[in-house]
Amino acid sequence: MARVWQHPFLNVFRHFKVDEWKRSSKEGDVAAVMDRTLKRRVYRIRGSISAGNYIQLPKTSTQSLGLTGRYLYVLFRPLPTKHFVIHLDVSTEDSQVIRVSFSNLFKEFKSTATWLQFPFICEAQLSRPDLGAAAPPGVRWTCLQLDLLDILLIYLNRRYGHLKGVRLCANLLVRNLYTSDLSFNPAVTVSEARQAKLAITPIPREMAFPVPKGKRWHDHYVHVQFPSDSLKALEPVQKSHAPPEAAFLRLVAASRPVQGGASPQVQVPSSVAVSAPEALGDGVGCGFSGLPLVLSRHTDYTPLLQPHWGPTPPRPLSGVRRSRKRVEGSGGGGPSVVRVGGRGVHVVSHSPAALEDVAVCKPPGRKQSRQKVVPSKTPSPQTDSLPDPVLRLKSVIGFGGHSTRWALWTEDGATVVYPCHAVIVALHVETREQRFFLGHTDKVSALALDGNSSLLASAQGPPPSVVRLWDFRAGVCLALFQSPVHTLSTLSFSRSGMVLCGTGKDGHGRTMVVAWSTDRAGRGGEVAVLGKAHTDADIQAFQVAFFDETRMVSCGRSSVRLWRLRGTGLRSCPVDLGEHHALDFTGLAFMQSQDGCQEPSTHVLLVCSRSGHILEIDCQRLAVRRARRLLPTRPPGRPHLQKQPFTSGPGVPISSLSVSPGVCAVGSGDGYLRLWPLDFSSVLLEAEHEGPVSSVHVSPDGLRVLSTTTRGHLGFLDVLTCEYNVLVRSHTDTVLAFATEPSRRQLATVSRDSSIRVWDLATLRQLYDFTSSDEAPWAVAFHPSQPILFCGFGGGVMRAFSLEALDVLVEHRCHRGSVTGLAVTPDGRFLFSCCSQGGLAQYDCTHPQCCILHAAGNMVNQEAGPSPSTLTVSGDSRLLAFVGPSKYMVTAVDTASLAELWRVNISTLDPAGSSLGSAMTICFSPTPTSHLLVATSANTVLVLDAELGHIVQELSGIQPTASSLALSEGSCFLLTAGNCAIKVWDYPVQAGSGCQVYIGHSEPVQDVAFTPDQRQVLSVGDAIFLWDVLAIPKGTPEGSIHSSAGAPPTDEAAPCRASPVSLGHTEHVAPPSPEHHPRSLLSPGPCTRQLEDPLTGAHELPRQVVPMPARAGLPESSDGVFSVSDDEGPCEESPRLQGSQQAPGSPVLVEKGTGAFGDSARGSAGDPRGLGLSHFHCSWPSAQGASKAEASPAIRPDSYKHFVARFKASTCPKGVPYPPARGEQLRLKAVVGYNGNGRENMVWRPDTGFFAYSCGCLVVVEDLHSGSQQHWLGHPEEISTLALSHNAQVLASASVSSSVATSCLICIWNVPEGSCQRLLSHHAAAIQALAFSPDDGLLATLGNYRDCTLALWSTATFTLVACAHLQEPVHGLAFSPGAAGQLTCVGRAALTLCLPRGADPSLQVHREPVPAEVGAGELSSLCFGSPPLLFCGSTAGRVYAWDTATHRCFLTWEADDGEIGVLLCSGARLVSGSITKRLRLWAMGAVPELRLKGSGARSSPMVMEQQLALDGAVVSAAFDESMDMGVVGTSAGTLWYVSWAEGTSTHLVSGHSSRVNEVAFSPSGSHCATASEDGSVRVWTLASMELVLQFQVLDQSCLCLAWSPPICGHPELHRVAAGYSDGTLRVFRIARTEMEIKMHPHRKALTAMAFSSDGHTIISGDKGGLVAVSRPGTGMTVRVLSDHQGAPISAIQSRSKEYGEFGVEGTDLWLAASGDQRVSVWASDWPEDHCELVDWLSFPAPAHLERPGCQPPSLAAFCPWDRGLLACAGLGLREEVLLYSLRQKQVVEKIPLPFFAVSLSLSPGRRLLAVGSADRVLRLVDCATGRARDLAAHADAVHLCRFAPAGPLLITAAADELLVWEAAGLGPTGGRPAHEGCRGPGARDAVGGIVGLPSVQFK
Repeated sequence: MARVWQHPFLNVFRHFKVDEWKRSSKEGDVAAVMDRTLKRRVYRIRGSISAGNYIQLPKTSTQSLGLTGRYLYVLFRPLPTKHFVIHLDVSTEDSQVIRVSFSNLFKEFKSTATWLQFPFICEAQLSRPDLGAAAPPGVRWTCLQLDLLDILLIYLNRRYGHLKGVRLCANLLVRNLYTSDLSFNPAVTVSEARQAKLAITPIPREMAFPVPKGKRWHDHYVHVQFPSDSLKALEPVQKSHAPPEAAFLRLVAASRPVQGGASPQVQVPSSVAVSAPEALGDGVGCGFSGLPLVLSRHTDYTPLLQPHWGPTPPRPLSGVRRSRKRVEGSGGGGPSVVRVGGRGVHVVSHSPAALEDVAVCKPPGRKQSRQKVVPSKTPSPQTDSLPDPVLRLKSVIGFGGHSTRWALWTEDGATVVYPCHAVIVALHVETREQRFFLGHTDKVSALALDGNSSLLASAQGPPPSVVRLWDFRAGVCLALFQSPVHTLSTLSFSRSGMVLCGTGKDGHGRTMVVAWSTDRAGRGGEVAVLGKAHTDADIQAFQVAFFDETRMVSCGRSSVRLWRLRGTGLRSCPVDLGEHHALDFTGLAFMQSQDGCQEPSTHVLLVCSRSGHILEIDCQRLAVRRARRLLPTRPPGRPHLQKQPFTSGPGVPISSLSVSPGVCAVGSGDGYLRLWPLDFSSVLLEAEHEGPVSSVHVSPDGLRVLSTTTRGHLGFLDVLTCEYNVLVRSHTDTVLAFATEPSRRQLATVSRDSSIRVWDLATLRQLYDFTSSDEAPWAVAFHPSQPILFCGFGGGVMRAFSLEALDVLVEHRCHRGSVTGLAVTPDGRFLFSCCSQGGLAQYDCTHPQCCILHAAGNMVNQEAGPSPSTLTVSGDSRLLAFVGPSKYMVTAVDTASLAELWRVNISTLDPAGSSLGSAMTICFSPTPTSHLLVATSANTVLVLDAELGHIVQELSGIQPTASSLALSEGSCFLLTAGNCAIKVWDYPVQAGSGCQVYIGHSEPVQDVAFTPDQRQVLSVGDAIFLWDVLAIPKGTPEGSIHSSAGAPPTDEAAPCRASPVSLGHTEHVAPPSPEHHPRSLLSPGPCTRQLEDPLTGAHELPRQVVPMPARAGLPESSDGVFSVSDDEGPCEESPRLQGSQQAPGSPVLVEKGTGAFGDSARGSAGDPRGLGLSHFHCSWPSAQGASKAEASPAIRPDSYKHFVARFKASTCPKGVPYPPARGEQLRLKAVVGYNGNGRENMVWRPDTGFFAYSCGCLVVVEDLHSGSQQHWLGHPEEISTLALSHNAQVLASASVSSSVATSCLICIWNVPEGSCQRLLSHHAAAIQALAFSPDDGLLATLGNYRDCTLALWSTATFTLVACAHLQEPVHGLAFSPGAAGQLTCVGRAALTLCLPRGADPSLQVHREPVPAEVGAGELSSLCFGSPPLLFCGSTAGRVYAWDTATHRCFLTWEADDGEIGVLLCSGARLVSGSITKRLRLWAMGAVPELRLKGSGARSSPMVMEQQLALDGAVVSAAFDESMDMGVVGTSAGTLWYVSWAEGTSTHLVSGHSSRVNEVAFSPSGSHCATASEDGSVRVWTLASMELVLQFQVLDQSCLCLAWSPPICGHPELHRVAAGYSDGTLRVFRIARTEMEIKMHPHRKALTAMAFSSDGHTIISGDKGGLVAVSRPGTGMTVRVLSDHQGAPISAIQSRSKEYGEFGVEGTDLWLAASGDQRVSVWASDWPEDHCELVDWLSFPAPAHLERPGCQPPSLAAFCPWDRGLLACAGLGLREEVLLYSLRQKQVVEKIPLPFFAVSLSLSPGRRLLAVGSADRVLRLVDCATGRARDLAAHADAVHLCRFAPAGPLLITAAADELLVWEAAGLGPTGGRPAHEGCRGPGARDAVGGIVGLPSVQFK
């Protein structure tokens, strides 16, 4: 019925009574005037701003016209020399509102999901169509005929519903608007049509323009029809009886300026109608000024061969001769066309013309030929168009965008709704199926669901905010309306869904609240505003009360308000917060009454704050009922990690809370989600996240708690199973590029968030995460046949990552600029990289170190940014193509020799062009075709012959600034990415259909490509989109999985001899089955190649967990072994990779998704967020060849128990003595810390009291009663493990290999004497375990996975008794207590018993079958019980009980959730320690009885007596015989004393688990503070080096530190200032144990800082070279100095100065040194705001460095014994310390050094100078005598040394090791032999007891 009353046409202005302005509105200068041409009244709309002067129909945007006519006729005339805009709001059949705009203001065509913008070119501009130009002076009245149905169908693939609204904006004259389902011809009246009997529809008289007698309509008016419904091919207009006005033309072409000053051409795209051609005169070569299809005069015309695309941006047509003839029967007139120009789609009005004949000619002078299409006189048959649609969005990887706050449960608790930038995703948590809500054009800022999940509301972020109302179940948009709020930040529905509220800021920045009525939205009605109000209160959270939809509540900074909707107004009243009025509130929730009463007075409101407070608010009394606070630390005396109640004290910031009838979920800034009962008595459950929690939401049934984090993670906690499920992981910034791996179905992405992530393409779950804090990755590529990932970084580094060993294989720094492109040949032979400075590098992937073959400069275009298509390699691996050396050139070279094959200047390919076109992106076509596709800035794709460089064809109409190209196999579909859309084109060259546009990205698409199986498309930008290809491209085999071309095929299983593995070849070796190969495990045998699953590409069983490295850096030596196979069998020769090394700045490797973590070598101790790298120096470990490791597999086992040495870039010094134990020289006083990276590296014997552990390369023997230490030195490298003989007389310690000792060093220590009596060496890489036999007659040593050798030594002579090579890694070994010669090993696939017999040195092996419960896991630990019991722990957390007499497993139980690394048994008790940080005590009294039952007892449950939670994975443990007390070591670098009787754990030894960056001393010298990479600041007593206080900042690294000087003699005013990696500066009050203030003076990481002499000012420097002066008292930064900008500040020091000293004013003298060898000295008087430069020192950089590319740090310090001297190091050309006189302005003394200094300190008590080197040497120089002494005690570079202000103490640091020295004097140079043990008396003061240490966490 709606169409009946609108038929045959509707006068819109008359129907809506525009003259009365009741159903329409006007704004600005709108007036009714009389037009002389039409002789009728028209409306004039004018004004300088179009948006402020308009006529709008209907009156408000919430109403609708409801006009269903297909055609809209706009009768208007643009005002001369002005711009105009016409907006149409069109509703689709699914209620999607699309805005269609036409304007001569637009410069290009733009398309989004909800907006189409068409440039309008007026008629007189066709000779020079300047886009965006004003209307010309002679512009005429125009009839604009718009086919709304075709516009939506062609450009958005949507179906037209009705016209919703129209807005006519200045500057124009408008007569009227009409709608109709009929296509009228405005040039023919009804009478003319009847007389001529024309088969057309004439225009009604009411709509007709007046035509003077004897004149033609087209002489006075213009008809623009957009678009036409004709799909006929291009052909000349023929003489016919049909009127010429009905002729239609179609051409897919492009527009381009013409050389020689000729006018540009105007082309006609598909679906363009010409209403009336003009009579043409005779002549050849004359211009067609009247036809928009032709060039101007003296221009040739040739239609190009075009694929059947459309609508497309045009391309210049040249080389055509044409004749002009008068068409008989022409009524004259001017055609209207739609032109798709060089910059988009344009609406063009023009005068008429016609083509009668077209002939083809070859342009003169053209050397390259093109295929051309000659239009025939007869129509060509219509070709098949693209399948519709080709793509369908399947999955999206991403979360957030505008914020990470919004994630909602549906009513049934089965689906989670969340935004991913501009897409709203509904994710089913069980099936992981995604459903999408598309329509937003920018990031979604807020979401809301009603009570029954029927309505979904979403707001679009950037102003002006647009709100969409969705039918959630149907997935359709019900309403689209603009919010009066400028930027919406929150949305909330009432339970019934009838009221929707939103809050945000208006245009003036004031907070605004709006309420809408949505009850009519589902019935086709409009969304009306119920009320709105402004408020000065801040609003962070807003919610409509569930019990009353007229009541709301909001909270924000210092505000909690209750709102009430009455009539059309919103009123609010504040809550009396009392003493809590200054809190910053972040979230709120209503606590429902227990009796179900719905009265408002019975409900309590909970609000949370950033200070950790949770307030209960009485809604009736508007007052606070109760206040609680969440604390970060446990109360004193409580067990470790016990959950705290809410009391007073410093709080944890709470970001969100949610309440169910039984519990309250709280999300906080410390990364925890906690569940509390409603009385908040104790924590019920908690889950730790990888970042601060941004929101929590309890499901309606209360069984699941949804949580989101600021790092883009989304997951939920299952309350019943206590399991946390991760739903979404995402990048937090733009994804720049991606790469796919076909055999393993993996996807790698790089992002601006400095992360590299590897995903499983099948499940879209994240597998690995590599992160780098210093430089962002820009390019990525997979090796085609090996699990190797190549990545290029912004710093010019290319790194290769092993996805098997989870390690950095190699790194090259050969580029000066950022790496912008990577490409690997499909055969895996070569890798290519290019940089932003034009450099191109070629690498040999067949070489183990992927060495550089060639490096050339000025090859690649330097103007291009990072792009996935910068480099491209042909499918046959022969050709490499790139854009360069300029943007106009495309070059192809040979991949092997880099010899140039051809170079094409694309700017000369079209001689008709007047502007130079540049190449944007390139790609090769799939084999066997040999084409290179080049997308140009002229919106074309040039198809070049890859062999010769000749142009084959030219494809027009490609979107501008295409960022990526991809061509499917079989060359069916072409993908282009640009702006925020993806376009799919039909690639075969034939005229016909056009492209399809797919939207969803809110940011420009960076890369697009087909997946290897050609069945899906990947696109990246703001997120990762996966599209299903619904039309399978031709040539894709059904069910096939395509691998990269050139990949080696998989052979059949056959005996083989394994060859060394290179980066270009892979041998997959499978282990032999026990039942088929019963021979000895130690004997060599044949190896077989493992067949891959043709569908999954997996080797045998898939991994259940992601491989977890114990270290993100490289192993200890460079001769590691590399293999790409997960499982390896016995081979005579195993593959190995020489020189796998990692260099400075390598990214951090983080494992995701398993919930477990490796050992202590990580960024934060016990941190499940990942593994952090120790600090890298710019040196390489020397390559060592260890022949005994040749046959070892190189795969890091999936076991944290397995030892991997810390990566050290420094080398062990030669000939440097160890510090003496006694005497008057420098003496090692104390060692702070324990090496949590070791395995079983702590021993304790309760009967003798002997207690020893390792720290770096030291063995520390400590008296637990007195606290005194002995330090045994003898190892050159890190100690991996310790073993103590049963009689406690001999201690064995093992270290890794080094440049000094090419094999591992085993030291045998005499415990009573404390001396090293023997050195042993046999293993090549590292030693995993040591064990003494029960009679102490044998010592067993076991190599790690790089060595895999087992050796037995006689303890009488310490000679080698027997040795064997194991062909699979073994994690642990133990001697049987009943038989001295029986040795048991556990590892990957078997339990092995080795029995030495008599004098026979050979070992006999009995291999036991592994229980089926082990599955794909491994046995990781073992211990013997009462004979014949043996207990084994597994990587899956199970314990297996073994009967060694019958060789069978009779019992198994689940002892933990993660891998068990430590097992100890004594009597009827068993202790297990695992990766989950738990230590458990088990009762084993019933095990002997269960052994008699046999296998029937296998599932019997065991009784756990007690459990303790520690701070890291358990790596070592020792207990007494009763198992009542013991000592336990964790990967966090902590040793705990455990008492099962008391159920407590107490710190024995504490240390940093990551690099120590700074040490600062208190003015009195009684305490010191240390800063670490893990974000902690720890305060120690210098007398005993006991930890007394710790401040912890989450997710940041503490890089610098300063202790304030005494202030007016008040020790309680002493403060410690710390600088962090995010640019913040925090000041801690020591006496009060609190953070005093937090400031943010820098945008980059702070690197140095100092207090002024009065303690009231802080001077800080950052990584960018800025120096800031801040006042901690006020929190203000008063001055910023940029003199050192561009180089990091490496040192800042300040001291007091006499007034007038050095001839300058001021009371302070301070210096700043930067990394560019510059030092500035300043005098200042901060209270007077005075700062003056005293001196400026600039030195040349060293020309020749031992480590190229690594500049020594610039160090400077004031000399404490001479106030006029300045000590500098790292400045100048030589290795020396310079003493510079500030008075004489010159260097007065040079102290030579044998190395460049990396740390420097001067003693204030004596003339002593301490210098640390990158080669682990500490040099102490007596400046009075010139005597120097070198000492070595650290296991890494001495990057920090600091003298105490009082006393002779010196603290040095290397990585996380802290050594305290006592410098009493210097004797003659000398030292002990290289491996002689030494023993110190120990100077550590006795500590009566250890109490709970205060630890404060901050965010």
